[in-house]
Amino acid sequence: MTLRRANISDAPSVAALSIVVWVGTYLKRGINPFFANYALEEFTVSKTEALISDPANFMLVSENEDGIDGFIQVKEPSVAPVHGCSTTEIATFYVQPRHHGKGIGKGLLDAACEHAAAMSAPSVWLTTNAENIPAIAFYLKAGFEQVGETHFRIQDEAYLNNVYSYRLP
Repeated sequence: MTLRRANISDAPSVAALSIVVWVGTYLKRGINPFFANYALEEFTVSKTEALISDPANFMLVSENEDGIDGFIQVKEPSVAPVHGCSTTEIATFYVQPRHHGKGIGKGLLDAACEHAAAMSAPSVWLTTNAENIPAIAFYLKAGFEQVGETHFRIQDEAYLNNVYSYRLP
């Protein structure tokens, strides 16, 4: 596993990984046009290039001999949906499912927290779907605390998300 800062040439791989993880995590019973359209419009190469290029974002990728198997995006500043959080958000954090349990997520999260600490952030926050039990267990094991709830919205639909915060050393 090699961790490195994302570059523009990574955009197609990061966009494809985003679709794989998002669809696999949240669409358990099939893919309908509503969610397919969202994923295909949200996780594009051009939007990913913009995220990588945006100075408000810090994106790390995990790379193995065959390609990118995970990434994490830290956004600063970002206003949290609940009071008491810093302005440093872990905006996106995806690891290819077949690579879960190999330390990739821990490595990415540790590196993102080190980056945030180097930027003098007192803490980081993130949201995750309230039904994403594996992610919730991962964050709690890593020392995050649930500090509130919010909703992820796609058009007029709302999905309950938990808000977690982690105080940096």
